[in-house]
Amino acid sequence: MRPDDRFDDLVASMNGFYRSWFVYLGLELGLFEALRTAGPAGLTPAELATATGTDPAAVDAWAWAADVHELCHLDGGRVSLSEDLAVILLDDVRPEYLGGQVLHAIVSTLDWDRMSEFFRTGRPLTDRPDRYRAAIERLTIQDIAVFFQEVLSLMPELVADLAAGARVLDVHCGGGRWLVAMARRFPEIHGVGIEFEPDSVARARATVAEAGLAGRITIEQGDVSVPGHVGEFGLAYFQYALHAVPDPVAALRAAWAALRPAGRLLALDWPLPSTPEEARTEYGQLIAGIHLDELLQGTGLATREHVLEWFRAADLQAPEVLELPSGATAWLLSKPA
Repeated sequence: MRPDDRFDDLVASMNGFYRSWFVYLGLELGLFEALRTAGPAGLTPAELATATGTDPAAVDAWAWAADVHELCHLDGGRVSLSEDLAVILLDDVRPEYLGGQVLHAIVSTLDWDRMSEFFRTGRPLTDRPDRYRAAIERLTIQDIAVFFQEVLSLMPELVADLAAGARVLDVHCGGGRWLVAMARRFPEIHGVGIEFEPDSVARARATVAEAGLAGRITIEQGDVSVPGHVGEFGLAYFQYALHAVPDPVAALRAAWAALRPAGRLLALDWPLPSTPEEARTEYGQLIAGIHLDELLQGTGLATREHVLEWFRAADLQAPEVLELPSGATAWLLSKPA
């Protein structure tokens, strides 16, 4: 690449950084939501500020910048949002939803002032603030959409079992949102979430209680490598979790033991690229940033091949690998009937 082209490429990267912040502000402050509600006629910046309880001068600057970055349209003193962009940033029931990813990316990088220290010492962060965990839960919404629209569409037998009331186990359940979504979608199921982080346990229990599902969902604090409940579940599920548990091999063994005959073990994750060609894509560039943040907190993403090694080390058969349209991958292994 010529120096002039490389220069333009790096300027575009810096523009992308600022653009992400304009998206983050639009999401966090409700600016995009207010514009979508207003419809094609849009709002003046002053009306937008009033609708969102924000400062008019700041919103005026945001509207101009968002128009420059093609995030909204500013014309005749009125700001509007196109529906195609609204779908991607606001519709959290679709696999294409990116709002949670943007929020997570911005919130994650707020801690990167300590990244150089991590590189010098190799000591990860152990005290990330609550805003980080809240952002993770927003990101989880996208994974739930991928599960419902991409994974379940490939598994009609699992859908039938869930509709009939199979018990489900969510390993490293985080804030419990997948369990709540499952209980709403399948009124006959009962679920258990196992979580080892005390703050996540508290959030999960609050989420379940707020949804009115405490009678069907139980959140347990404990070691995800020893979930117990041997032979009880029709589905044991890891949602963006297998790479993050302290001992993935032990967690797989424990989840497998918790399955009843004909039960299914399923892991959904966003793997590291396996080849240089895959890495040099938009997906690869995004995953590179996510992986660096995972390393900062002492975890790290894994390649598809590495996940298969975990299954082998757990003395399990090779799972079926499902490559999903969103870029996520699912690993599926069924117990004999």
